[in-house]
Amino acid sequence: MKHIAFKDGSIAPVNNIYCIGRSYAEHISELGNTPTGEPLVFLKPTTALTTDNTLRLPSYSEDIHHEVELVVYINQDVADDQIPDLSCIAGYGIGLDLTARDIQNALKAKGMPWTTAKGFRHAAWLSVLTKGIPTTHQLSLMVNGDIRQDDSTDKLLFDMTYQLNFLHEKFGLRQGDIIYTGTPKGVGRLVSGDTLVAKLDTESYTIHII
Repeated sequence: MKHIAFKDGSIAPVNNIYCIGRSYAEHISELGNTPTGEPLVFLKPTTALTTDNTLRLPSYSEDIHHEVELVVYINQDVADDQIPDLSCIAGYGIGLDLTARDIQNALKAKGMPWTTAKGFRHAAWLSVLTKGIPTTHQLSLMVNGDIRQDDSTDKLLFDMTYQLNFLHEKFGLRQGDIIYTGTPKGVGRLVSGDTLVAKLDTESYTIHII
């Protein structure tokens, strides 16, 4: 079973990995997509999750993109008849949703699910988590010293409370669920040899691509 780690040294098990797409207006525009009016949800297998600082790109894609995101961890089962609030969040951190864009585009053209484009090993990197409830945070990602993504979570089209309620209505929230809340503009290609610095407010994490 996969686990996540908190800054105080404690660990917790992972259940589902939910990802919210098209959460920032400028990211929707840069990919030429259309706003959905509600969260676009996809899942990643737990085998995609990693906290290592070295990420290996899959051999079957030539166009892996980075997507930096605020990530939250759910610490309790929410009853089916309950409306979830922010108190069900145990902690938060910064994550990378890696996407095989060439594979995704081909699958979308065929009307097929995106799982092979989103669920490969190391496709869900996650930092250690801060205990508490997220507020407004600044996300950034540098690649080889160049800033690619830099934006505030106050630009989320669907705020945290809305995302929690939407996911619970559709699927049910359970202890151990992780939510990747969406990426701002600036996504781009990664290649072997890249060095990334993911930053959440003042905390930074260095990641190497092989």
